[in-house]
Amino acid sequence: MTETEFLDLADATLNAIEGALEKACDDGDLDVECSRSGNVLEIECIDNGSKIIVNSQAPMQELWIAARSGGFHYKYDGQRWLNTRDGSEMYAALSEVVSSQSGVQVTLQA
Repeated sequence: MTETEFLDLADATLNAIEGALEKACDDGDLDVECSRSGNVLEIECIDNGSKIIVNSQAPMQELWIAARSGGFHYKYDGQRWLNTRDGSEMYAALSEVVSSQSGVQVTLQA
């Protein structure tokens, strides 16, 4: 994948995550605020002030997530973003991270 293709895919993915979180807030008890600056999406859990950062790393063609539970790297396999260490899917992992940090069960999907 070219750098331009990666950047387009990463941008679309960050937009999708932000949209899914906004929908989860509208549909339930989740209270997070998303802010975007370029290739960085910051998700703030309003109740406790904790943050989750999702950003793209163009040189490695990966998306990185930083959360209380640790740092995670995801590479696109042509269909899904998969963890470079354990092969877990990014949206499932992000659902767990957001649920854990916010205290509200949430399920995010691609």
